[in-house]
Amino acid sequence: MPLHLGPFVRWRSGLVLAWICLFSSGFTFTGGEHAATVTHPLPAAFSDLLPHFLVEPDDVYIVKNKPVTLTCRSTPATQIYFKCNGEWVHQDQHLIERDVDPATGLPVMQVKIDISRQQVEKIFGLDDYWCQCVAWSTTGTQKSQKAYVRIAYLRKNFEEEPLGKEVALDQEVLLRCHPPEGVPPAEVEWQRNEELIDPKTDPNFFITVDHNLIIKQARLADTGNYTCVAKNIVARRKSSSATVIVYVNGGWSTWATWSACSAVCGRGWQKRSRSCTNPTPLNGGTSCEGQSVQKSACTATCPVDGGWSEWSKWSPCGADCTMWRSRECTQPTPSTGGKECQGLDLQSLNCTSEQCPQSDNQKVIKSNQLHHLNKVIENDVALYVGIVAVALCLTLLLIVLVLVYRRKKEGLDADVADSSILTTGFQPMGIKPTKPENSHLLTIQPDLTSTTTSYQGTLRSRHEVTGKFSVSNGPLLEPLPNGSHTLHNGKLPSDPNDFMNRLSSQTYFKTLPRDNVNTSYGTFNFLGGRLTLPNTGISLLIPPEAIPRGKIYEIYLTIQKKEDMRLPLAGCQTLLSPVVSCGPPGVMLTRPVILSMDHCSDACLENWTIRLKKQSYEGMWEDVLQLGEEVVSEPYYCQLEAETCRVFTEQLGRFALVGESLSMAASKRFKLLLFAPAYCSTLEYNIRVYCMDDTQDLLKEVMQMERQLGGRLIDEPHVLLFKDSYHNLRLSIHDMPQAHWRSKLLAGYQEIPFYHIWSGSQRTLNCTFTLERQSMSTCDLTCTLCVWQVEGEGQSFTLDFNISKDIRPLDSDFLLMDNCTPALAGPSAFQIPYLIRQKICSSLDTPCPNGADWRLLAQRLKLDRHMSFFASKASPTSVILDLWETQHFHSGNLNQLAAVMAEIGKQEAMIFLHLED
Repeated sequence: MPLHLGPFVRWRSGLVLAWICLFSSGFTFTGGEHAATVTHPLPAAFSDLLPHFLVEPDDVYIVKNKPVTLTCRSTPATQIYFKCNGEWVHQDQHLIERDVDPATGLPVMQVKIDISRQQVEKIFGLDDYWCQCVAWSTTGTQKSQKAYVRIAYLRKNFEEEPLGKEVALDQEVLLRCHPPEGVPPAEVEWQRNEELIDPKTDPNFFITVDHNLIIKQARLADTGNYTCVAKNIVARRKSSSATVIVYVNGGWSTWATWSACSAVCGRGWQKRSRSCTNPTPLNGGTSCEGQSVQKSACTATCPVDGGWSEWSKWSPCGADCTMWRSRECTQPTPSTGGKECQGLDLQSLNCTSEQCPQSDNQKVIKSNQLHHLNKVIENDVALYVGIVAVALCLTLLLIVLVLVYRRKKEGLDADVADSSILTTGFQPMGIKPTKPENSHLLTIQPDLTSTTTSYQGTLRSRHEVTGKFSVSNGPLLEPLPNGSHTLHNGKLPSDPNDFMNRLSSQTYFKTLPRDNVNTSYGTFNFLGGRLTLPNTGISLLIPPEAIPRGKIYEIYLTIQKKEDMRLPLAGCQTLLSPVVSCGPPGVMLTRPVILSMDHCSDACLENWTIRLKKQSYEGMWEDVLQLGEEVVSEPYYCQLEAETCRVFTEQLGRFALVGESLSMAASKRFKLLLFAPAYCSTLEYNIRVYCMDDTQDLLKEVMQMERQLGGRLIDEPHVLLFKDSYHNLRLSIHDMPQAHWRSKLLAGYQEIPFYHIWSGSQRTLNCTFTLERQSMSTCDLTCTLCVWQVEGEGQSFTLDFNISKDIRPLDSDFLLMDNCTPALAGPSAFQIPYLIRQKICSSLDTPCPNGADWRLLAQRLKLDRHMSFFASKASPTSVILDLWETQHFHSGNLNQLAAVMAEIGKQEAMIFLHLED
């Protein structure tokens, strides 16, 4: 018969036992989907056992709105039900599973219930919500332990947050932290500059039971931002950062020795000094109290100059027919730095023949000695004459060899110079025949008909002038009027105004800057050349054979101002290089040119995705290359060096390097420049601090701007790393002598927003610190400039100078020493002569079984990372030499390249050495 448990469980305990007995005899209880049905009574052997729990419910926490499950498992048991807060849980809420223990054969029963957040929140008061399970068997009942169900939370606000402190070196530091209220109670850990503090690895730290941090002995490295972090299963909270500055108070060094008395004669003074360097004050520590210089009166004994005594009497005439007399410097004797006597202290005089005691025997001996001496002299003269004759012969022979060598070298140079002109229609002014005696040095016969050493004429193609530019997308430039340009010794004439006016008349070039200072141009033929923007690190190398034979191109190179060229940057992207234009775009090139420009990344590709962007003819910026994923079949390739990017391109245009950070470890190099007025006639004194990308073009721009403002560089430039941490840059000035100077800045620091620096779109960022001196006579300024990224490490620089006169060699001109010619055409643009280059290429391009070919050259020059790119070119050696030329234009040493060639086993090394001599 069906019985319902709801009213039955409220009977007295005696009736419950009777009910269990009926249940064990075969009755069935039904009450829902999960009702317990006893189909098999307990075996008689186990009927006298009380149930015991295999699994009891444990304390649990409800996180947010997720329900929790309580589990109870018992054997032998006929029924298990939960009771929560004194009330039986309805049987419909029980999930029951039955099983048999294979080892004992006892029945095992498991029951689960879910507790929701709403059930717990219905209980008001101080008591916690609890549940326990009750298990029945035929013998009796057993109750499990109580399991408490609590709602987990962690409040936002700390009950006590750590406070910043300034402490002396080796002092104990206590940072207090009382975490927010929470269930379960929050665990606490400490961080310094976002890094976890582990007392096990650094015993100088100790975390107390009540979560306070103790620094046992403060060290300079302990300076930083400290954060208390509280966390439990619900949330993680961070306190506000507490800045701990460990300062060092200054201490005097020992006194130096006394200086010499200032007076040479009579009363003067002497001094001794000491410095505040034992230790030097740091991080705002107090300077030494007292005087750094002591003076003391002194009396110097006046110097006494020496004087001669009277001459002594002449001595008797000696055997050498000489007599002597002397005097001494004793009237007075020189003392206390006095001058010594001037003149001779000994005189000699020849005796007359009557006074000379020389005997006749002595005269005979002397005569024999003179005779023997004359014979020796005659023999020596003959020997010397022979030696001089041999020397003259050798000298004449050497002169002849030198003249022959120089004539050979002139002939070789003439052959090389000739290749820069004759095949392009130049009109030679002076012609001399080719020297066939050079054939033993160069086996490659040039495609020339005559040689010349100097040329003057018009640069025109052998075809019509209108065919000067070979353009794939239609004409970009109209025929240039009066299109004749004169070449003198490989240098191009400069008429930037005329050239820029002609370019700006074309549609594509309307965005070109009109700044002639940052623009170079030249006219080039198949021998190539080089364009350089001095003091910017930007150059364009046009290798030989890059321009088709019979073509002459007028090529330009310029820098675009970043504020005029808004690149579409998104997310973590940042501009890493100047925007450089070279053109005209669309000209046909038979091999890649090399564009060199500075970049400001840390050159760690693990932290960056760096792309080369190029502006299309329609003005859209497109990704043409991703560094590290270059495709050798594409017309673009890039080599990233520590500070420079080399772009191989077969298409001219407008380029920029854009990076996207992959982690917060990605850093940009930026340069810090400090300027101040060269002359100050007021009480106010301004220090201008520039923060800019570490590229030479920006350095040049700031230098030129400050020269116009009348500023001077007051400290050497400093390079800092700026991380992609979304934190702003802060700058502050400290440690000024308060008695003489004060800052007019209301806040403790100035701040430059992170995005302004990271985007790279603003060329130069600067802030000004206005200081005021108490008196016009105050000229010496000593202070400390601190620069740091919020919640990151920083740097400090000590400034010590005189605002009226600075004798240090920090003139801004010393940073701008690149005086190279902006445009070089033909052989003068390259270190390696043209014909020697051809010989090397023909020797190394052919693969060798032993590997002594272009691959070994790339390996020796540490360029083997680009093997695939070199192998894709018709002449791998020529591309390797192009890259070498680009890297070593200012510092190239042909002897070093000759040594590499000698290691490979090529005879071209001897030619290099011959040419260098």
